[in-house]
Amino acid sequence: MIDIKFLRENPDVVKENIKKKFQMHKLELVDEVIELDNKNRELKLKGDELRMKRNSLSDQIGGLMREGKKDEAEKVKLEVKEINDTLAENERLEAEYSEKVTNIMMKIPNIMHESVPVGKDDSENVENEKFGDPVVPKYEVPYHTDIMESLAGIDLDSARRVAGNGFYYLVGDIARLHSAILSYARDFMINKGFTYCIPPYMIRSDVVTGVMSFEEMDAMMYKIEGEDLYLIGTSEHSMIGKFKGQLLDKASLPYTMTSYSPCFRKEKGAHGIEERGVYRIHQFEKQEMIVVCEPEESYEWYDKLWHYTVELFRSMEIPVRTLECCSGDLADLKSKSVDVEAWSPRQQKYFEVGSCSNLTDAQARRLGIRIKGEKGNYYAHTLNNTVVAPPRMLIAFLENHYQEDGSVTIPEVLQPYMGGTKVLKPKK
Repeated sequence: MIDIKFLRENPDVVKENIKKKFQMHKLELVDEVIELDNKNRELKLKGDELRMKRNSLSDQIGGLMREGKKDEAEKVKLEVKEINDTLAENERLEAEYSEKVTNIMMKIPNIMHESVPVGKDDSENVENEKFGDPVVPKYEVPYHTDIMESLAGIDLDSARRVAGNGFYYLVGDIARLHSAILSYARDFMINKGFTYCIPPYMIRSDVVTGVMSFEEMDAMMYKIEGEDLYLIGTSEHSMIGKFKGQLLDKASLPYTMTSYSPCFRKEKGAHGIEERGVYRIHQFEKQEMIVVCEPEESYEWYDKLWHYTVELFRSMEIPVRTLECCSGDLADLKSKSVDVEAWSPRQQKYFEVGSCSNLTDAQARRLGIRIKGEKGNYYAHTLNNTVVAPPRMLIAFLENHYQEDGSVTIPEVLQPYMGGTKVLKPKK
């Protein structure tokens, strides 16, 4: 959510930002919120004037009573009652307008960084840089679930019977590899100075609306029936929510945290061949990183975060590239975002395995996360980035380490987490 004062003083900038995101239906919201805000400010001014008049009349009542002028005092009391009635209605309208302003402001997208390329959708995202040489082996690389099945590592049929499409059983070496990647990612981030955390896996609605847009909420979140609780789609939600309503000590910043959690997502729609694999699923586990920092430091942290993900993947000998998200592909709360994509030898193209975002003060405004400054309090900046999401990461891992004889090699950094295992050999 952007600053209402900024919108009030720069409506054309806000409208231009909306146009760059190709959300023309939201242009009218800017004029609407300005009109409501003006009415609300007039009501606040009127309320202040009424309170001042009431206080003055209340002082008069005391004086008249002391002078024995009871009849005159009663007349003034009636006037005070009328003011109180007017003030009650005024406060009702003030609360109504204030709520409408907030609801509209939460629909207006965050101001994008000037470097964000303009484009309608993800097809117009821009490649930034490649890391590592993508290799296409001379032999055929099977589909990832076929590799897993050859290693007796996945059971999709049982998962469908138990939970339906979009779920899986990981078994044996593949299950161990999944956990090994998470453990390695955890230690990797701890060694970068991040504090490890396991957060709540459910959050309240006021946290949900604080960390994401209404559109994302509807498309992603599972609600717990009969309770004000939602299953998290990523641990970023509860990690940023941890700071909700907090006035942070400037000396304690930045907060750099890495968190593990299962994640739950609706993932609506058909997904072709990926539907039978582990690319697009309803439940998965992930290691995440978040930063809460000073505004002037957020883009420095942004560059650090996505570099950490690149470094992690390269340490596991997986080629990756970074893709700058264009304006039309940028979620409303994000000011700038970059996807990290891993190389798929089978498809001979890159696919998304993580995303790094700077939300500037958009989440902090919604959640009331402020910093205690010497000259007044101000909103913090928040960032998030995927360290690794193993189910999708497993696709890249298995394809890039698959050998002609059907075995899968384990890179050196993961071997301690696999009990010293260097090669996974097919069992079928």
